Parts: sequence; structure tokens; C-alpha cells
Amino acid sequence: MIRRLTTACLLFAAAAAAQSQAAGEPPARAPYDPLRGMDQDGRIPKPEVPPDITHPERWRYTPEARIKPGSVLDRFLVSSFISPIVFREADIGLGGGVALTDVDFRDQRYREFANVLLTYTEEGQQAYKFNWQRWLEHRELPNGGVYREERSRLYARAGYEKTLTRRFFGFGSRTRASDETSYTEELSSAGVGIRVSLPDPGSDWVVRSDLQVDHHGLSDGRVTGVPSTSQVAAFADDVAASDGITQIWSLNSFGWDTRDSMHQPYEGIRIGGIANVCHGTGGETGAIVGIDGQHVFALPPLLHRGAVGREENPPTDVLAFGAIVHDTVGDLPYYSLPTLGGTNTLRGYIQNRFTDRALAHFSAEYRVSLLARGVVFTDTLRIERVALGVFYDCGTVAGGIEDLADGRFLDSYGIGCRLAFAREAVFRIDLGFSEEGSNFTLAFGNSF
Repeated sequence: MIRRLTTACLLFAAAAAAQSQAAGEPPARAPYDPLRGMDQDGRIPKPEVPPDITHPERWRYTPEARIKPGSVLDRFLVSSFISPIVFREADIGLGGGVALTDVDFRDQRYREFANVLLTYTEEGQQAYKFNWQRWLEHRELPNGGVYREERSRLYARAGYEKTLTRRFFGFGSRTRASDETSYTEELSSAGVGIRVSLPDPGSDWVVRSDLQVDHHGLSDGRVTGVPSTSQVAAFADDVAASDGITQIWSLNSFGWDTRDSMHQPYEGIRIGGIANVCHGTGGETGAIVGIDGQHVFALPPLLHRGAVGREENPPTDVLAFGAIVHDTVGDLPYYSLPTLGGTNTLRGYIQNRFTDRALAHFSAEYRVSLLARGVVFTDTLRIERVALGVFYDCGTVAGGIEDLADGRFLDSYGIGCRLAFAREAVFRIDLGFSEEGSNFTLAFGNSF
């Protein structure tokens, strides 16, 4: 009798475990092994792909070695990272803060991502931001680790920023550096969104839709030796009309995308467009519409030998091209119009250097892996990739899309470093040059 009960219990437990895994629930966790599913030098062998997964090149594999259980502190330098921030600028004073990035937020086995940024300066410039993402397609693998389809996600974000040194130079491509003015902007923002691939996970068609609410408060700027934007007669009316506005944005993008990754592609093409519609509390309604394209080629390795066997993320050198054309329909405040300069466009110019109702921009970038396996500090602390980026940007702005051909040709070039903790987590450092000097960028993700 006892033997029968024991056998029945074992069969019941096995059936329950099988049902749990079939439902997508994670299996019971084995003791954490910092090398399970990867080699000592950081190489991650590619596992067998489940037979029902289409477009497996668009699914990201995470081995058990990178899925350490526990709290944010338990997972520190494995899947959670804390970055202290200290800086000093003449117009904003001494400042500091902290950035916390958790790529396995809430210990969900890489289903969720969260990032928190907190900064403050002695002059009162400040930023508080929270970003969250959840993957919609997530698979537990029988031999450990998880697969996540990169494209389909939910998004949420909220934040408050008070920036003392926003710049505005006027409208058009022929503004001069001496036209610089500054203003202080207080921006409160919150939004949610979803991105999916159609008709199936990993398919070529990708659609994203977000709803975002922004509130803008404007006051005099703090840049030494530069007039406040509201003090310049040509801009005073624009500032007065744009202060205290709450905007409700419907942000929509769509595209045919054959790239193997949306965040760090090695090959493929994207052709798409945007339609971002805004309604403001002042009664104005406007939209920014546009088209974009990318083409990425894998090149023969320059400083490494490429993949060793089947790898999840083989070291790859690429040549990437990207282009965008945007136009404005209806009425939008000056700070919501298309701009060039700064983090992602014309990287040799400061942020928002050129503003108008339409823009065209083109970029080319050669990305070269410097260290095929990145840097291994300990069994758990690793930088997966270290790469070099050499880039060239060009573009112009105008009062309408039909006038872009008459705009002044603007260009910049530069060099940068790419640090990747995973294929989806790329930190970018760029130094760009232009006829007005240089500009330094520190950002998350590639510029295109």
C-alpha cells in the first residue's frame, strides 16, 4: 500500500512539473552556476532552437549563468548595475546622482527590464526618470536558459526634468552659432506603449503605438553670456505661446524589417515610417510624419576571427546606413519640431542645433569589434563586447519638405566606443566634429 502511494505521488509530481513547464512556468532552479551555459572566456554556445520558433535570429538567448536569482543587490554586476554620476558645468554647478539598471527586473528570468535615473545639481538642475519594459514572447528552455523574442514588448515610462540650459538658435539651416539663446524647461512626462511583430512573433512587419502625456514649463535660461530665448524679439512670441502647455501624443511607427536585431543588427533592411499626432491644451493639433530606412551589411572581421562554432552573439563587424525624412503637419510648439544635432543626428553639433518643420538626415557607420570576447573581470562581471564606431552624418532642415533641397548642407563626423553587456544592451560613447567644434555623447543604444 505504501509503495503504491509513493509511486502515485511521484507520478503526480512528475505530471504537475510537466504541466507547469508546458504552461511556460520556469522549472525549479538549480544552485546558481556563474558559468552554466557559457565558456570561461565569455563565449555563449548557441542552444538548439525549439522547432516551432520562426526567425530564430530575432530571438535572444540568455544562459543560466546570466540569470542569477535574488534581489537587486544579490544580482549586482550580473543583471543589475549601479552607476554613480558626478559632473560639473559652469552654468549648472556641481552635480551628481545615480543610474540603476536592472535587466532582470523583479527577478522574472529576463521577462522585464527597468532603469532609474536620479540627478541633481547645486544650481537646481535635476532629472528623475523611470523606464520599464516587458517581453511578450518568452520561452524557458529544457536544458536551462531562456529565449526572448526581441521585437514584441510592452513599455511604460515616467519622469520629471528641469533643464537650465536648453538651447534655441531659431529656425532653418542657416542659423549661426552666434544666434544662440537659452531657456529653462521643466518637463513632466508619462507614457505607455506596445510593439508587436505581425503576423507571428519574429515576423518582418513591426508595429509600435504609444500614448504619452507631456507638460512643459518655460522660464529664462542660465547659459552665461547668452540671452534668454524670451528676451529675443524674434522668439518671444513663440516662447509665450509654448509655455504651460500639456500635450497628448499618439506615437505610431510601422515598418518592414528584415534585420536580425533591432538594437544591434548585423545584417538586414528596414523600411518604415512614423505618424506622431499631438493635441495640446492650447487647442493646437499637429503631427510629425516621416519615413526611415536602414541597410546593414556584415563585413569580414578586421581585428578578430569571427565566430567560434555556433555562437549566440558572434563578434561581427558591420557597415550600417540609415536615413530619415520628417515633416510637420498643423501647429506644434517650437520645442516639438524636428531638430538636428546632439545624441543621434549630426553628432558633431550640440543638441537641437538646427530646428524647423522638416528635416532630412543620413548616417553611415563602420562598427568594428575590438575584443572578440569583450572583457572578463570575474565569473559574473563581464563586458560582452568592446567595439569601435567610425561615423559620418549629414542633413538639413527647412520650413517644409518641399524646401529641403534648398537647405544648407550640414555634416559632421567622428569616432566612438561601443560597450555591450548583451546584444540588446549597448552603451555608446561618441565624439563628433563639425565646423562649430566638437560634441561629446554618452547614450544607451546605437544612434540608428
